[in-house]
Amino acid sequence: MKKSQLHRLSRLSVLFLLIATTAICAAKKGYLSQYKGAPYQDSHYQAGAQKIPGKVLCAYYDLGGEGVAYHDSDAVNHGSGALNPANGSYLNEFRMNEGVDISYTKFGLDPQIDDTHYNRVQPPAGLLYVGWTVPGEWFNITVDAAQAGEYSADLLYTSNRGGTISLDVNGEPATGPLIIASTYDAADPVAWRQWHHWNVASNLVQLRLSKGKNVLTVHILTEGQMNLATLEFRKKD
Repeated sequence: MKKSQLHRLSRLSVLFLLIATTAICAAKKGYLSQYKGAPYQDSHYQAGAQKIPGKVLCAYYDLGGEGVAYHDSDAVNHGSGALNPANGSYLNEFRMNEGVDISYTKFGLDPQIDDTHYNRVQPPAGLLYVGWTVPGEWFNITVDAAQAGEYSADLLYTSNRGGTISLDVNGEPATGPLIIASTYDAADPVAWRQWHHWNVASNLVQLRLSKGKNVLTVHILTEGQMNLATLEFRKKD
């Protein structure tokens, strides 16, 4: 191939990249201008949009309610205020009037819950997470990316049967189905503790973010019955 042809192809590649980037920016601007949700904050957490690179907490999904910031299969929070009694505790009552089901990791109890040797990894105590997940449910998380580019993320989770999730970015599919490996362990004699075997799915998520504000949508696709705690993002080289 002649140099002139290579030069022409190079210019076309740059042009296509510019067109694609412009289209992505336009789609993002349109989505964000219409989005009615807002980054989570309360008296304990006031940092606004969660920072990327960094650890994104699923329980800090956006404010805005059913159909805006999340969709849940029912209006009852089966963790906060139910399993975890409404006794004035921040962790027990966390977002208890919203449909997304929330609990937190518990250590030092008898029988043990989240601090057993059945874990693949040891989670921190008192870590809030989204649980009781059902296919068709979703929640939004507003993040703030320090740079535009490709990112990968590790998911801290439990799953007693496996399944799939996916992520959107600013209303557009970004990942396709992501396979969640089961953390079931037949050696555990306590049946309900199959929901508490923690693991990390390394590099599970691969997606592109533009600089600044982005809205991630986490979809539960199949099986459900997962506990989703954190997505730890890092920029790819």
